[in-house]
Amino acid sequence: MVSSGQLSPAPPGNPATAPAEIDTVVLGDLASDPGWRRPVLLEQDLLVLATGGHGIAELDFRGLSCRPGTLLRVRAGQVLRCAGPQFDATVVRWEDGALRGLDVDPDAVPARLQLVGEDEDAVITEVSQLAVDCQRHHGVPAARGLLRHQLAVLLLRLSLLPGRSHPATRTEAATFHRLCREVERGYQHTRRVEDYAAQLGCSVRTLTRACLSVTGRSAKQVVDERVALQASRLLAATDEPIARIGRLLGFTEPTNFGRFFTREVGMSPGAFRAARERPLPGPVVRPRPPADAAGGPPGA
Repeated sequence: MVSSGQLSPAPPGNPATAPAEIDTVVLGDLASDPGWRRPVLLEQDLLVLATGGHGIAELDFRGLSCRPGTLLRVRAGQVLRCAGPQFDATVVRWEDGALRGLDVDPDAVPARLQLVGEDEDAVITEVSQLAVDCQRHHGVPAARGLLRHQLAVLLLRLSLLPGRSHPATRTEAATFHRLCREVERGYQHTRRVEDYAAQLGCSVRTLTRACLSVTGRSAKQVVDERVALQASRLLAATDEPIARIGRLLGFTEPTNFGRFFTREVGMSPGAFRAARERPLPGPVVRPRPPADAAGGPPGA
């Protein structure tokens, strides 16, 4: 039994080894350099459980305070940076499809939880056991089912913690959820709300009403903010040329991309990239609604 506030250390990561379907590492293994001088664009889904110290984690450019018992849910495609005061954390990460066939929704876990009391004890115990089994059974095919079910139980426990809100299903929320799914698939190709309305078989007015109901923003704002967020991620976490990033997001002319980004974020792409090695004081891109507001999309 693991007592409250204690957690068995995760095995150190090995960059030369391809990541397992489910594994655990320490927080520093995620960084491209020890000082976290720039955000890291993540390719896997993560749970980050703080075990010691205090600090700030910048998740998609939003500062989240962390102390022992803080748990972060990070989605593949998001950018993470943990600069400034340091904290220790165990990271559970998994590949896309690792939970396929299991009745669990990882998106039901909010971006940040502060665990306390018996809930903290239970989560620490499960994360600790998962870390031990990942190390002990690394590369053993027969252990795949064990690790999958351990992760599923952990995610289910987190989604059922007291205080979590489970809003009643509403027509507007369901429509908003469907729009976000379509935007995730199509934002690189179109920012026209009319195109998404046609794909969903509804009117632009219906989409706008749904977005206003759930987020207070129009459907066009929801679509544009998703594009601006992805642009911010690529500018901050990669060295791709600015013009290429614009093309990847559907802008045929760099000037059009520059005007769009400046309007949404408040600074030019070049200025945003130049500032990437400095900790950000707060949100830069207006955040999309939390994923759990309407069973939101991956990458929210």
